Amino acid sequence: MSVPVSGDCEVAEGPAYVLSRGVVALFAVACGAAVANVYFSQPLLVTIGHDLAMSPALVGSVVTLTHVGYGLGLFLLVPLGDVADRRRLIVGQLLLMVVALAVVAVAHKAAILLVGMAATGLLAVVTQTLVAFAASLAPAAGRGRVVGTVTSGVVIGILLARTASGLIADLAGWRAVYLTSAALTALLALVLHRVLPRPGDVPPTTTNLRYGQLLRSTLTLFAREPLLRLRAVFGLLVFAAFSTLWSSIALPLSEAPYDMSHSAIGALGLVGVVGALAATVAGRLNDRGLSRRTTGIAFALLAASWLPLALTRSSLWALVAGVILLDLAVQAVHVTNQTLIYALHPDAGSRLIGGYMVFYSIGSATGAIAATSLYTAAGWGAVCALGAAFSGLGLALWAVSG
Repeated sequence: MSVPVSGDCEVAEGPAYVLSRGVVALFAVACGAAVANVYFSQPLLVTIGHDLAMSPALVGSVVTLTHVGYGLGLFLLVPLGDVADRRRLIVGQLLLMVVALAVVAVAHKAAILLVGMAATGLLAVVTQTLVAFAASLAPAAGRGRVVGTVTSGVVIGILLARTASGLIADLAGWRAVYLTSAALTALLALVLHRVLPRPGDVPPTTTNLRYGQLLRSTLTLFAREPLLRLRAVFGLLVFAAFSTLWSSIALPLSEAPYDMSHSAIGALGLVGVVGALAATVAGRLNDRGLSRRTTGIAFALLAASWLPLALTRSSLWALVAGVILLDLAVQAVHVTNQTLIYALHPDAGSRLIGGYMVFYSIGSATGAIAATSLYTAAGWGAVCALGAAFSGLGLALWAVSG
């Protein structure tokens, strides 16, 4: 027997796949490892620029192109999870990512490096396919907890990417960062191929949509769902604030009075891992119906975080406090967003999450470009004012959204 869903999709009834804690943990690890590839370059920009004789503006485009690739992948690749075998899709993207990472590692010209970075960003959207897959396997009553746990892996991957890349670069050079990631990605592809449920283990989903129709249906979902539009804007603003900090923090820390090494700057990501706690707690709060309150408190904390962050040049303790507040807030909003939008149409989960994450990518790219430009033109105080503006705008939108 089959049950029609959203007019164009049918989900066959069948025995539910039991999502064990071990598999949830594997989802989290895979998500963290995949998304880390988008952020490895941030502590390494100066070194990469010197090695390949790149101008400061061209070096800055490394981050931008990676995020542009990620944004394209969210729109072009993630929706395939609603029509294709997600296990094959995930493993295939991971194997292609191994190739892209290898290209980055061996690049001796700026053009080849930038192509490899864009491809890495494009394929790193496997993270969102994994999130949608985990959400589809979770029971409705515990979906927030599962999404929160998997998202905690994303948080840790984003933040420890800087720590790992800084440490490896100091020990063996920046190219070793991408060679190491290529090896880890290949291993994960093998493990996931063996562990992820096969089509016969989960109720199959079929659709009569062709690829072009599938992409257009993502736009249709945005037109039909006010909650999706609102949560997408929330996502844009929180990740613009997040990227404002993390794309530029290496700049003041690498200058006097700190003059930190790659590994020392990367270690700051260890502090941000506290944000992973917000991911799991926010998921549980969502399961209890406290989504709006969680969002409001998180935006208030996000706005407040820029006060201690503004004191970075005079106090590392203030920086640490600001990082903790900011990461807690960003991840609380992010988990809440994903849990709510997936529940709108579980049969279109990949399209919903992929479309939402396009706004994440736009926010991240905007924050990165604006923060690095502002730092050069007006210093760290202007960067913090920008981050506070993104945060305050999100809080104001939450207040008037009812």
